[in-house]
Amino acid sequence: MSKNNKDSNKTAWWILGLMFVASFFVLLMMGQEIYRHAPPIPAQVVDESGAVLFTGEDIRNGQQVWRSIGGHETGSIWGHGSYVAPDWNADWLHREAEMLLDAMALKVHNQPWQQLPAPQQAAIREQAKQAIRTNTFDPEDGSIQLNGQRAEIVRHLSQYYQRLFSDDPAFHALREQYAIRDNPIPTLQHRQWLSAFLFWTTWATSTNRPGKDFTYTSNWPHEPLIDNQPPGSLLFWSVVSIIMLIAGIGALAWYHAATARHTPAPELPDRDPLREIAATPSMLATRKFFWTAVALFLLQVVMGAITAHYAVEGHEFYGINISEIIPYALTRTWHTQLGVFWIATIWLGTGLYFAPLLSGFEPEWQKTGVNCLYVALVIVVAGSMTGEWLGIQQYFNLNDNFWFGHQGMEFVDLGKFWQLLLFSGLLIWLLLVSRAILPALKARKADRHVLWVFFLSAIAIGLFYGAGLFMGQRTHLAIAEYWRWWVVHLWVEAFFEVFATAVIAILFVRLGLVRAKTAGSAVLFATIIFLAGGIIGTLHHLYFGGVPTSVIAWGACFSALEVVPLSLIGFEAYENYRLRKVTGWMKDYQWPVLFFVATAFWNLVGAGVFGFLINPPVSLYYIQGLNTTPLHGHTALFGVYGMLGIGLLTLCMKGLSDNRVWDNRLLKWAFWSFNLGLAAMALTTLLPVGVLQAIASIDHGYWYARSPEFIHQPIIHTLVWLRMIGDIIFSAGVLALALFLIKLALPEKAAVQKSADVLQQP
Repeated sequence: MSKNNKDSNKTAWWILGLMFVASFFVLLMMGQEIYRHAPPIPAQVVDESGAVLFTGEDIRNGQQVWRSIGGHETGSIWGHGSYVAPDWNADWLHREAEMLLDAMALKVHNQPWQQLPAPQQAAIREQAKQAIRTNTFDPEDGSIQLNGQRAEIVRHLSQYYQRLFSDDPAFHALREQYAIRDNPIPTLQHRQWLSAFLFWTTWATSTNRPGKDFTYTSNWPHEPLIDNQPPGSLLFWSVVSIIMLIAGIGALAWYHAATARHTPAPELPDRDPLREIAATPSMLATRKFFWTAVALFLLQVVMGAITAHYAVEGHEFYGINISEIIPYALTRTWHTQLGVFWIATIWLGTGLYFAPLLSGFEPEWQKTGVNCLYVALVIVVAGSMTGEWLGIQQYFNLNDNFWFGHQGMEFVDLGKFWQLLLFSGLLIWLLLVSRAILPALKARKADRHVLWVFFLSAIAIGLFYGAGLFMGQRTHLAIAEYWRWWVVHLWVEAFFEVFATAVIAILFVRLGLVRAKTAGSAVLFATIIFLAGGIIGTLHHLYFGGVPTSVIAWGACFSALEVVPLSLIGFEAYENYRLRKVTGWMKDYQWPVLFFVATAFWNLVGAGVFGFLINPPVSLYYIQGLNTTPLHGHTALFGVYGMLGIGLLTLCMKGLSDNRVWDNRLLKWAFWSFNLGLAAMALTTLLPVGVLQAIASIDHGYWYARSPEFIHQPIIHTLVWLRMIGDIIFSAGVLALALFLIKLALPEKAAVQKSADVLQQP
């Protein structure tokens, strides 16, 4: 390796290290700001006579009740959650504003507000706005005082939501429209606590921060009746984010043009180098991870189909009432959680497969460790899913539900006990990968820079899931959301991608297609660029979660930078596509490489285009929690990480199977079914429904875009039914992938076993 290349890699490592430290310093500093400026939970909420409506303990208990029925999987709070039931804060706020307007109009003019002339409407609306938005929290005694009219309205709404979450026959039709089963909370006390939590979270969205003219949630949700409009700071930081994006793309394009050099291709080997390497016992033991991943994938698709159908039949599946057995909150929980489970399972298997492959070293008892880890994985998946069913069915008390049932936080729904087991399993995985890869790290070969990125990203995957453990039973919702996004954004979106980038680079180096020094420099540069925006960019998920403006500013600027590297992703896609034909034996890797090409495409479309659609603060203000969110979620989570996972799965299975049963026809079918099905799903349903909801949100208010009046219009139902086209195509791909793996498993073990004697212990 030349001295210049050594110096540049050393500089890159310094830049990566400093950027990593500085970024996490900012992220932790913003966590402190969120803690200091979170909406206060009052000691009590009282009326003018001093009568207590709710206590702080009621609110905290109500948060636990909300989590026990599925939390984010039953409507949304502060815009985070599911999409069939309303956002409870927008729903409460609009009902409260309408009732207060009518109460004031009847008192002064003896007429409902809607029947008044425009000047009188404006005057009454200003009075109602002041009554709702004025902050009456007293920091001395910790109380919130409501005036007489508003206190009565809050009592009425509390009764309304208690009846909604009971088995009251008068609310059956509405529960069906919301896809909420009858009597989801059978205990009256729990329903009373839930209404206290709904009041407080709504109070935070409609009450001005002390000394400010905007609410604790930066005037979110959009509600014209009380002038909840985007504050100037939201517009300013949205413009800044767009400027950052343009500047970042320009700088990256200039850097690419200035540094791009044609590196002579290495001399290509005559045959596949990886086929010369014998699979060790522990590598062979990883096959069960990939089989299990596809089984979980199949189950996820089934749960997704049922969940999507609940949007048109809130209690039934083609006429069969299934809501009492597997209600919407449960099927959506399993659908989202299984998506993380099967992709993570592939990552675990890939790490365990590649570590001994790269080092040529099989540690003692490695196979036993792999098998024990697999058993632990099965226990966590089966145990957590069972616990979530029991939790939503209300078999647990609130404390037991937190530990063994449902935490109610999307993507981190599993009970704390299962979460601890999963974290322990990740630490075991990290230990197994580390002990196998260390000899390669010590060897100081030309590809050591890529190996170190692989190893460090494995450490991050093992450790950063632990951030979710900071969410306690009664953690303030704003702080709980902060830690939740450490898991969803940093663990899933950031470090998984770095890990996969390193694996792909190592693959091409070991195949002799790319020079090690070229791969090392490229991987380091990609990691720096991606994490430079990705770490602090975590904050863009928190814009309206009770955070101060500083969090919005940092999140807007740095999340825009996340899109920057995607602007040149076509080069990566082209290079991957080109490599599949550089030599005859590369045809064996055609479909793994094409899955990597698809990853690049969906990274640009799903994470880039659809991601930035909801990224600027002023954009997200109107469309958070609308179908534009699952549009980004599906095309980015499956389009990027799912495609990447399937590429890694086929890559690993290539070294674990007999070429005689490798069926490229099934892989071709799976590849095109996944891509065409995902595109159809996005373009026939998620995008058009999201656009219609966005227009409704801007024109009428966020509450209307999430209301049953809008969601159950004929045009929306038609668009939901059209999704079946994409779903069927996509499901055919899953079946083709499953059949592909079944065919690989059919030969006798003797036909696919190779001696591990080739690998010598150092």
